[in-house]
Amino acid sequence: MSEVEETIRRLSSKKNVQGVVVVNQLGLMIRSTLEASLGKQYATLMSDLIRTAKQSVAQLDSQNELTFMRIRTKKHEIMICPEGEYLMIVIQTPDNS
Repeated sequence: MSEVEETIRRLSSKKNVQGVVVVNQLGLMIRSTLEASLGKQYATLMSDLIRTAKQSVAQLDSQNELTFMRIRTKKHEIMICPEGEYLMIVIQTPDNS
C-alpha cells in the first residue's frame, strides 16, 4: 500500500472524519473517500481558496509560505495541507467539547 493510501486509510478511520480528498496542482480530484460530485466540489473550491491564501501570504511576507489551513464552520471543520504539487483536504465534524 502506498504512503498516500495508508495516510487516507488512517485519517478516514478517525471518529469525526467524514471524508478525505487529494487534489493535484490543477485543482482536479485524484482520490476521494467522498461521493464523486461532492469530492469534486471540495477539490475545486478548496484549490481556489488555497491559491488565493498562498498569494496573500506571499504578498505579506515574501519569505513565508502557507503550510496548513483550517476552516471551522457550524457543521464542518475543513483542514487543508498543501504539499508539493498536491493538496490533502480532510473534512470532519467539529468536536464541540
